[in-house]
This record gives sequence, C-alpha cells and structure tokens, in this order.
Amino acid sequence: MKHIVTTLAFALLTIVGWAQKPNISFEETQFDFGEIKEADGPVTHRFTFTNKGNTPLVLHNVQASCGCTTPSWPRTPIQPNATSQIDVTFNPANRPGTFSKTITVTSNASNAQVTLRISGKVMEAEKTIEQLYPTVFGEMRLQDSYIPFTKIIPGETKMAELKVINPSSEWITPEFLNVPSHIHIACVPATLAPGQEGLIQATYDAVMKNDWGYVSDQVYVTFNGVRSYSNRITISATIQEDFTRMTDEEKANAPKLEFDSQSHDWGEINATDKQSHDFVVKNTGNQNLIIRKVKASCGCTAVTPAKTVLAKGEETTIHVEFNPSGKQGRQQKTITVITNDPDKSNVLLRISCSIKSPGSELR
Repeated sequence: MKHIVTTLAFALLTIVGWAQKPNISFEETQFDFGEIKEADGPVTHRFTFTNKGNTPLVLHNVQASCGCTTPSWPRTPIQPNATSQIDVTFNPANRPGTFSKTITVTSNASNAQVTLRISGKVMEAEKTIEQLYPTVFGEMRLQDSYIPFTKIIPGETKMAELKVINPSSEWITPEFLNVPSHIHIACVPATLAPGQEGLIQATYDAVMKNDWGYVSDQVYVTFNGVRSYSNRITISATIQEDFTRMTDEEKANAPKLEFDSQSHDWGEINATDKQSHDFVVKNTGNQNLIIRKVKASCGCTAVTPAKTVLAKGEETTIHVEFNPSGKQGRQQKTITVITNDPDKSNVLLRISCSIKSPGSELR
C-alpha cells in the first residue's frame, strides 16, 4: 500500500511539474512558398506561436538546416498566453528547382524541440551575358578560358567546344597563335557580327601529342590582328590507356608493378645539400612492364628511370634528385609514374624533408 501511495505521489508531482512548464504551440509548422522567382530575391514567412504553459517561455536556439535559410526569433521570455513570431527567410540565389528546408526550435518548453519546415520551387532567373560569358578577351566574351578534354585514349581524337559572343558594336575575327600540331582550333563562324554568338572548336589528336598522363598547352587569341598575350586559352588532357575492355584472363597475365616503398623522407637537411634516393621498381606480372612516363611535380626534382621496359621478375630503380636551394621549411613533392599495369597505371611517389633555416646549424 505504501508503495502505491509513493508511486501515485511521484506521478502527481510529475504531472504538476509538467503543467507548470511553458508550452510552445505553433499555428502551423509547415509552409509552402509555391513558385518563387530567383530574380526577386529572398522571401520570408512568419511562423506564429503562443506560450500555452504557466511559466515564461525561453527560446534557446533556432537552427536552420541550410545556410540559405535564416531564422529570426525573440530573445526575451514569452509570458504565459502571450504570442510571438519566428521569421524564416529563404534566399533563392543560385538554387533553382524544388527545395525543402527545416528549422529546429529548441526551448525550455515541455515540447522542448519543434521542427518547422519551408518548401517551394525556385524559378531560375534569366542569366545575363556577363553570367553566361564571364571571361573577357578584349571585345569578346567567352564561356571560359579553359578547355578540358579530361581522359583521352592513346590513338584517339576528340573535339570540344567553348561558347563565345561578340557583345560589341564591331565585327570581330578571332585568330589563334602558338597552336601546337596536335591541336586544331577555330572559331565558328570565323567572324562574329555584333551581338552574335559562336563556338571555339578544338580538336585534340593524342597520336600526334605522343605523351602520357596529364598534359596542357596554351593557345593565344588575337582579334582583328591585335595581339594580347593575356588572352590565352588553356587546353588540357589526360592521356591514359583504357583497361576496361580487358578480360579477366588478360588482367591475370598483365604486368604487375611493385615498389619497395612509395615515399621517402630525408628528415632535416641544409638548404645547400642536394638529396637523392632510389625507388626500386619490380615487375611481378607475366608480361613486360612498360614505364610510360615519370614526371616530378616540381622543377626542383629530377627523376630518371634506369630502365623503361621490365621483363617478368625484373627490377630497376627510379633515381630521384631534390635540390633544396632557395626553399624553406617543410617540403613535399610527388613523382607520377605511368605504366601499362592495368591496376597501377598511375602511381604517385612522395618525397619530403624539412629544410633548416639559414644559420641554424651554427647554434
């Protein structure tokens, strides 16, 4: 009997305590803006709430799920039966399409956490010429100053395009200088009338390039015979073999690249002391391993493979020399090794050291 009385008393106290707490009650917890125009800028909705408890309500925090949504809320206590608001502002800039965002309200109420939600659809603003063609070359505007061909298979020829426009009141005839033999580039049409849009079309010939890995070239653009070396387009490609069509049997018989290690740290060195290291390379596969290319990330690092073709079971070295002259502090460089191993066609070796500050060796 005593146990029952104690339990009832505890429950009564709990109920009384609960009743004495504030209670936050919203008129609505969801709002749909419908279709809104990006060009019209931010929109705001007000969520109205009432403290239906018996003690003052304090909002501890109101947190939106996205930086595009900004809530504003009262920072002073809300008295019992009083009404207040939380204003939620959504910025549609650069957010075309449907959206759904949540706002978490945390307080000292009996319902300590309440989630609000806003939704809608942003109608994309019509882009200006400046937005569509942000790169300025004299009187002409370009979509970009970069034409990436991404991955190209050796022996492949690819074409890419770059949109351009002539926003001026004069006719413009673009011409291209410093064009390497493996790239063909032209403007279509060759001459742009005032206000006319066109295309810069570039064709990349991987056979003529005869290289491996990431490579880039710069082509200069002139207009009506007037040269400006600041008007240049960077054209890049990653020339890499396509191993996706190999059968399991072909992969099993392929060359296999193995290194004794893929990193080396010389520790602390003087700025006057050149460093060297040999990475040992071995072919553990069944066919000849071909080292296509070895390239350092910095001109301060020289790399030389002793051999570029390794038979089954054969090994060689990649000799690395690092010149710390003119450098300070911690140094980290990479060496890219490109091979015909389908599983390790592109491997990074890392070298590092810490260069002593001048005069530190005298202390």
